[in-house]
Amino acid sequence: MTSLFDLRGKTAVITGANTGIGQGIAVALAEAGANIVAVGRSSMNDTAELIAPHKVTFQAVAADLGSTEPVAHIVSEALKVTGRIDVLVNNAGIIRRADALDFTEADWDAVIDVNLKAAFFLSQATAQSMLTDGRGGKIINIASLLSFQGGIRVASYTASKSGLAGLTKLLACEWAAKGINVNAIAPGYFSTNNTQALREDADRNSAILGRIPAGRWGEPSDIGGAAVFLASRASDYVHGITLPVDGGWLAR
Repeated sequence: MTSLFDLRGKTAVITGANTGIGQGIAVALAEAGANIVAVGRSSMNDTAELIAPHKVTFQAVAADLGSTEPVAHIVSEALKVTGRIDVLVNNAGIIRRADALDFTEADWDAVIDVNLKAAFFLSQATAQSMLTDGRGGKIINIASLLSFQGGIRVASYTASKSGLAGLTKLLACEWAAKGINVNAIAPGYFSTNNTQALREDADRNSAILGRIPAGRWGEPSDIGGAAVFLASRASDYVHGITLPVDGGWLAR
């Protein structure tokens, strides 16, 4: 059974892999044997250090996914590792907080461009690459609990993550028969840079913890198992799902 989860010889591209959830996913895929192409705006030194014990190839690609300009470069650099991309994880994301009555167009566009537009066009370019030899691959989008719920004060984030869940289904419908699995993971409340403001707000932190059956914020390592599953042969007949990894939040 363990061979179903074996990623040795595979190449995985993870965006936003310099910290948080993206870093946790990169480490988990490396532990399963995948070569890692880590994409991000800042230093990947910490990620490289965490992956080094797993003796896989590691390549950092500097890219700002605030536009689609880096997409071709990311794919080109990833192909240099083993000649193909087997797994893409669209994790890069940003968030802007303000009341809906005051939300600016600039904050709307910034979040949609990174969280939704870049994810689509990187998926498109990666899928074209995956299909060149007919072997297909795995695409994993990092959605959110706000793919299911509305939230407050994060209008563009909610729109982007709801859109990403819908896009996951659309791409699955179009690409499943071509051998490409497209699925998503919806993290719950994780201890990352994006949630720092919530964790530092005593009232919000208490309210959130009171709703999570597991009784704690998630750690980036908590998401690794789901990512390995969706990246591996174990999920070959799984298409178009958004899998919550949320400590039981949606069950409450």
